[in-house]
Amino acid sequence: MLSLDKTKSTESLQEWLGSQTGVLSWKLDGLTVVLSYNHGTLQKAVTRGNGEIGEVITNNARVFSNIPLNISHQGELVLRGEAVIKYSDFNRINEEIEDVAAKYKNPRNLCSGSVRQLNNQITAKRNVNFKAFGLVTAEGVDFKNSRKEQFEWLKRQGFDVVDYKMVTRDSLPEAVEEFSKAISSYDIPSDGLVLLLDNIAYGESLGHTSKFPRNAIAFKWADEIKETKLDHIEWSPSRTGLINPVAIFDPVELEGTTVSRASVHNLSIMEALELGEGDEITVYKANMIIPQIADNLTRSKKIQIPEQCPVCGGKTEIRRMNDVKSLYCTNRTARPNG
Repeated sequence: MLSLDKTKSTESLQEWLGSQTGVLSWKLDGLTVVLSYNHGTLQKAVTRGNGEIGEVITNNARVFSNIPLNISHQGELVLRGEAVIKYSDFNRINEEIEDVAAKYKNPRNLCSGSVRQLNNQITAKRNVNFKAFGLVTAEGVDFKNSRKEQFEWLKRQGFDVVDYKMVTRDSLPEAVEEFSKAISSYDIPSDGLVLLLDNIAYGESLGHTSKFPRNAIAFKWADEIKETKLDHIEWSPSRTGLINPVAIFDPVELEGTTVSRASVHNLSIMEALELGEGDEITVYKANMIIPQIADNLTRSKKIQIPEQCPVCGGKTEIRRMNDVKSLYCTNRTARPNG
């Protein structure tokens, strides 16, 4: 299973599609899973792994919230899709975790861990969803040489299929714009779009490079970047003693919402950005969701690393793990929520 070539240009998508008809769909940000059915029953579920060898996760796939265990098609069926955890479920799970440091960083990481759980009861509680995006083989079925027909057939078998639009070169820009407007309220993590040739035989005749298939291409969102002024760094302690630097800056509008803070994650990143109070910085939303600092235009290096914890006043220390520097409070008796 190869990865896809990528572009951030709608014009490049149009040139790639040419006179063909395409299937434009969400590029979901989860964990790719391959399902195999025979005699109408789910036989095996495997992760993408390194593209050739994956992990068998059949026991966990059986408790995904929307995978049909039995289908009407009795022949061999192999399909691909993305295991995802919705933002609403991600937020619910994180709200139940008191320790800030123990909270999950993003839905993708939570999904990856959930799919690999040894206890599938934990997987079931996390409401993992499966969205089909590709059919590998379906024994004895004529799809009239159309990927759209494959998608619609999978729906009739009971699978949730990734949302898609049929496009031509002329209609492509409008379709991309519709997806772009929808992402801010879309409950499933997405980091772009996928354009797939509808003509199965033509797409397969194009073959592939050593890295990419030639019948599909990925479109990555071009980040909206705004300039603003860094006011200060807020030091946010957790129960584990880790003190996270958070950048507080003049509010700016990004992807339809007002943002004024972004995690800097650790001291190594803060030092690489050479942050200082009053610096002119650029900010964006990673995957149009999570505020991040893109660059520091001033680089004054004026930030002082606190020698005392802002909550308990205890002494702080810098620790290095795997070449990453982080700040910790050494007072074990006075931690937030401790």
